[in-house]
Amino acid sequence: MVGAMSQIASVAAGQPAGLAHMGGATRPAAPSGTSENPFSDLMGDAVKDVSRLQDEAQQAVTGLMTGSGVDVHQAMIATEKASMAFELSLAVRNKAVQAYQQVMSMQF
Repeated sequence: MVGAMSQIASVAAGQPAGLAHMGGATRPAAPSGTSENPFSDLMGDAVKDVSRLQDEAQQAVTGLMTGSGVDVHQAMIATEKASMAFELSLAVRNKAVQAYQQVMSMQF
């Protein structure tokens, strides 16, 4: 999750890694094995990671409540990981919406 978010930050700050500087109106071809829209792929992966962490936290809490060998510390760590991942993704979403609104309010 953190790795995906750092990749998102690098994409938002400038050129995606691995792509040559875009000159003129042509867009460089994506290297083989990569997709055409890396930002949306990164966001999709980040959402999947947050969902996975929330599922793990839910399983840990359920295991704690049923007494199936889950330690209190493990359940708390899992819930904090899920909470922090969600807060990070929410902050990234808020910044993206704010940037979109700024671009839309520009007058040319």
